[in-house]
Amino acid sequence: MRADRIEAKWIDAFCEIFERCAVKPGDTAAILSETQSRALNVQLAELALLRMGARPFHVVVPTPRNRHAVPVRSTGASEAIGRLGPVVTALQQAGFVVDCTIEGLMHAVETPDILKAGARILNISNEHPEALERMVPDPALEQRVRAAAKMLRGAKRMKVTSKAGSNLDVDMVGASTVGVWGWTDRPGTLAHWPGGIIVSFPKPGTINGKLVMAPGDINLTFKRYLATPIELTLKDDYIVDLKGEGADAAMMERYLAAWGDREAYAVSHVGWGMNPGARYEALTMYDKDDTNGTELRAVAGNFLFSTGANEFAGRYTAGHFDLPMMGTTITVDDLTVIKDGVLQDVFG
Repeated sequence: MRADRIEAKWIDAFCEIFERCAVKPGDTAAILSETQSRALNVQLAELALLRMGARPFHVVVPTPRNRHAVPVRSTGASEAIGRLGPVVTALQQAGFVVDCTIEGLMHAVETPDILKAGARILNISNEHPEALERMVPDPALEQRVRAAAKMLRGAKRMKVTSKAGSNLDVDMVGASTVGVWGWTDRPGTLAHWPGGIIVSFPKPGTINGKLVMAPGDINLTFKRYLATPIELTLKDDYIVDLKGEGADAAMMERYLAAWGDREAYAVSHVGWGMNPGARYEALTMYDKDDTNGTELRAVAGNFLFSTGANEFAGRYTAGHFDLPMMGTTITVDDLTVIKDGVLQDVFG
């Protein structure tokens, strides 16, 4: 990227998102970071909160050693807090938490206790602020995501097909659904910026069929557009077969196997992107260190399929893939919500 200096326009963008999070003058706000966090975003968060008259304080923890056999990327389950009680207590008392950890607190083990205390958490995805400034709040997006979440919470079945050969069946009864539009203003809730994503965490034994990732689909753990197809066969939530030629399939197969953990082969969540401002080609515009790929997850019309931990099904692992697929058709019960990769006008 260009020079990493403070820009007034980026402070403006942070102020916009914090205003949507109902930050008021005099409010206490904790900025949680780790020693390897993106310093520019930590500084922008502080300056924006001060400009708004809030009273921020920093909680900085050492980035822990990676004790896994492979690099860990984009899990949404930061291990930075390490169950350290005083850190959890400080965040519980803050009211508003700006999460600048590298992986984020979305699935961290400490997050439920922080939320139960009434704090609200905004995870600022580990993106360069140039990407964040394009993803400022969109009130219309909130209403569409809310409508999608309401529909999925009452759904019985999801079908995912594609011209590439996908044919996946998901039993949605009892699935837990989360909609994220990019900010949160309610105590006890968490959101991430950028937003525009709807995901469901199905119950155990509910996902079966075949997914074919086509060239141009995305492996966000590797931050890579696929050049060759990958065929995944799933039985009762688990990948039981992976086929494909070339580097894309080989790397995915080796990464899954490296964990030595059956749960790495399980489905984490299913859903789709809904943000019309998110760009499919954005991954080509940033060096790998400058993007976490959250924008790609939010691209309107992608089928967001993920492997790894699903706490709602009692499955835990640090192995994780987020795999946006661009040409699918998704039907929920009798309603087609995405057709050949195009989000349909069904959510207002």
